[in-house]
Amino acid sequence: MAFADLTNDFVFRRIFATHPDILRGLLNDLLDRQGDEAIDTIEYLPSEQLPLVMGAKLSILDVRCKDLEGTTFVVEMQLIHHPGFINRVVYNACKAYVGQLKAGAWYDSLTNVVAISICDFELWPDRAQEAQGLPTVPMLSRWAITENASKSHTLQHVQYAFLELPKLPERKPDTGALRWAWLFVHAPELTEIPADLPAPYREALELANQAKFTQAELDAYEKVRDEIRQVLAIADARWAEGKAEGKAEGKAEGKAEGKAEGMAEGEAAGIRKGKVSSILAILAARNILVNPAVRARIESCDDSVILDHWIARATSAASADEVVAPASPQRS
Repeated sequence: MAFADLTNDFVFRRIFATHPDILRGLLNDLLDRQGDEAIDTIEYLPSEQLPLVMGAKLSILDVRCKDLEGTTFVVEMQLIHHPGFINRVVYNACKAYVGQLKAGAWYDSLTNVVAISICDFELWPDRAQEAQGLPTVPMLSRWAITENASKSHTLQHVQYAFLELPKLPERKPDTGALRWAWLFVHAPELTEIPADLPAPYREALELANQAKFTQAELDAYEKVRDEIRQVLAIADARWAEGKAEGKAEGKAEGKAEGKAEGMAEGEAAGIRKGKVSSILAILAARNILVNPAVRARIESCDDSVILDHWIARATSAASADEVVAPASPQRS
């Protein structure tokens, strides 16, 4: 018996976008909703995602639903820690919140939004936190607005939860959140469903049983897996290459000029070069053509912040022009 990878876009949607009871179980566990606060019923909402059986290179995947009280939940599976990831999560959550308001409606018609991101990478590595003298962030973290002095947390209109899969402990999972993380990490290694695995985790694993996939579903699963591997390999290689070149150039310049800043400038140039290469690599892997004018604009950009925005756009843009298009003006 072979089980598919639950972090794969196709499998994630096969399980959570079509089985509300399983999604409800995931929400209750990750948000620690128990007793009277437990989510009883959910209704799926439209999501910006591609058809179920199509492979989507680095698509921004989310599953959206609403409970009986009107709270909107946006759940996404994210495999790549691209620049500006947290900014995008905050932006999309706030957009989901303000997007509820219809023309002429009162503001009190707005209901809470909870954005849940399941990440196959560390957002807040323990070493980085400790190096800065900051407390470590647990595998499952929940975020909301808190008043500094009183610690009051009545502003719950937009909330966030992050599940960092690499932080999964080695011990046997004994809570709902740990069970989900364990399935996301270890499902492909299993040869049978553990006898003591309760619902809804058992149902989720059963839906990942490749023996129950049609040929079209197997093809879609393999396509998404190959696309993700391809883009990850290309982007990582280009980024490492650019950074290595930058260090080499910096050392050479610093030695020739006798200035320490030569190394820093060279490394910065190499990082910029790596970001340019990453944008072009992602677009190439997604089979998006880049015309000479757009390529020249990308390669000539020396603003690291803009390049970070373009990397994030490249993962989901429909065209190369869309990647470098100016941001739309905000209405007051």
